[in-house]
Amino acid sequence: MSLHLWLGFLAATLVVALSPGPGAVLSMSVGMRHGYWHALKGIAGLQTALLMQLALVAMGLGALLAASEAAFMAVKLAGAGYLVWLGVRKWNSRVEEGDPALEPDVPEGFYRQGILVNLGNPKAIIFIAALVPQFINPAEPQLPQFLIIAGTTCTVDTMVMSCYALLASRLRRVTATSRAALLQNRIFGGLFISAGLFLAGSSRH
Repeated sequence: MSLHLWLGFLAATLVVALSPGPGAVLSMSVGMRHGYWHALKGIAGLQTALLMQLALVAMGLGALLAASEAAFMAVKLAGAGYLVWLGVRKWNSRVEEGDPALEPDVPEGFYRQGILVNLGNPKAIIFIAALVPQFINPAEPQLPQFLIIAGTTCTVDTMVMSCYALLASRLRRVTATSRAALLQNRIFGGLFISAGLFLAGSSRH
């Protein structure tokens, strides 16, 4: 892959990563409530899902998902349902009296949530399937090019999601009251539900 081609892919990846989506909501939600280091678990899950999506595209399964209405609908509804479930659970989360930022029983599962949030968006796979081939030189070995693309995508997305999480974690002191924590649950719960409903109503195009 030439430097010119890589810079073009880097710019496209940065624009996509900066666009707010369920991954950004997850990063900010965990960062604000539990801090950046716990948010990193969710971010790692997001990157694992990205690598899986890139692998599917490399194997040609992204095109199959784009062509099959039934497969697209199944993945879309599963992803939308998961986002709505996350939102409802966040909305109904109990808030203990005292400092919620110092809760000793920090919930686990952020890594798994990150994987499921990204994998549940079939449009992401279709987008990758449409974008990646434009930056692949068929005259050169494809595996090194896919590795460069995977490394670039995960690095950029990790940096952007980390910025979202770090900015949100700065507000932990502001939200260190039961009332503020309850408001936070309502806001992020509503964002997850909205993202799920938006995904459910989306099409392949």
